[in-house]
Amino acid sequence: MDIETDGRFGNKRVHNRLGPGSGGAPSSTNGKVCNYWRAGRCNRFPCPFLHSELPEAAPPKRPTGPGGNVWRNPHTGGRGGGGHSRWGKGPGGGSGIASHKPPDRPCKYFLAGTECSYGERCRYPHSYCISDSITMLTPLKGHEKGVTGIALPAGSDKLYSGSKDGTVRMWDCQTGQCAGVIPVGREVGCMIIEGPWLFVGMPDAVKVWNMQTAAEMSLTGPTGQVYALAVASDLLFAATQDGRILAWRFSASTNCFEPAASLDGHKLAVVSLIVGGMRLYSSSMDKTIRVWDLATLQCIQTLSDHTDVVMSVLCWDQFLLSCSLDQTIKVWAATESGNLEVTYTHKEDQGALALSGMPDAQSKPVLLCSLNDNTVRLYDLPSFNDRGRLFSKQEIRAIQMGPGGLFFTGDGSGELKVWQWVDGAQT
Repeated sequence: MDIETDGRFGNKRVHNRLGPGSGGAPSSTNGKVCNYWRAGRCNRFPCPFLHSELPEAAPPKRPTGPGGNVWRNPHTGGRGGGGHSRWGKGPGGGSGIASHKPPDRPCKYFLAGTECSYGERCRYPHSYCISDSITMLTPLKGHEKGVTGIALPAGSDKLYSGSKDGTVRMWDCQTGQCAGVIPVGREVGCMIIEGPWLFVGMPDAVKVWNMQTAAEMSLTGPTGQVYALAVASDLLFAATQDGRILAWRFSASTNCFEPAASLDGHKLAVVSLIVGGMRLYSSSMDKTIRVWDLATLQCIQTLSDHTDVVMSVLCWDQFLLSCSLDQTIKVWAATESGNLEVTYTHKEDQGALALSGMPDAQSKPVLLCSLNDNTVRLYDLPSFNDRGRLFSKQEIRAIQMGPGGLFFTGDGSGELKVWQWVDGAQT
């Protein structure tokens, strides 16, 4: 009869009837299954026959050499199963999941302007842009130092760029060739064009050229570098290194610009200016944004939500956008009281340097934000959905919109790039 004995290996009855390969009774020489076990009434111990069904025939062993159909656990990284395999990295293979996500940066050798030894086999794109909606038309080379200002006169086929190399270059938009060089003599901090006037911010002065009459003048009063310029209410505003915002008004009688006001309040250098409605917005190294009433030239609100230098401000519809070295983009909206408050904060993984905005090829608003990792991030507004990235050799501090879906960027290496929106897939 069957005897159940609990020993060091557990239930002996069960243990000895599991058949070969299970650590039970020795393998039967004839490989037959016990008929009594099948009927449920075998009382032999040990039984010379198998107390399990015959195993199915093992499938033929698959080749493991080169070209073999080998599956490897994607979590092992190819270890323990021979060399690296290309299998299992896409639809129809292995897990169906690619082992590597698509590269989010171009080839570093391509960006540096050096030859990539991998050529067309390089796994990283040889492109300055990762986006379905933008194409780079051409680079414009000539500046020897960083580009700090770009301006495009309305209705003109000329593009102007200012640089830390102390020059302003004029470019022919049809040929992409430099059509002239204006030696400023000092480092250009910013540049704008308003009507026939070209304004260039530089240390301790603002240079002014009339592009129609070739008249030239120099506006004194700033202390240190002029980082930003803006025009509103017949006034020219200049943001200075000593924290003041100086204003000049053009006098038709004297045919020159005369001092009009000094807007004081920032404790450190003012680095960005933007006009929206009847307000002038200024951002500063003192981590604040000030709102100025253009009718009275008085500060009516100070915004202090950023924790580092506020590098750029931008008006979009009824909103104010700001970016900072604190790695955030903030969206501000007016409350019932009229004061601005933060309604949304978008976090970046790098310090943010400059903001600009323009419509894409479908006339949808897109925000451009340059970061100090030499990239420009593109976002749909108001969703902040990712629209792609632009890449450069060095930081991009100057972004200028143009007509017909064109826009321009200038980086710290002195290179300008011409971009265009195209009809592409929306992300």
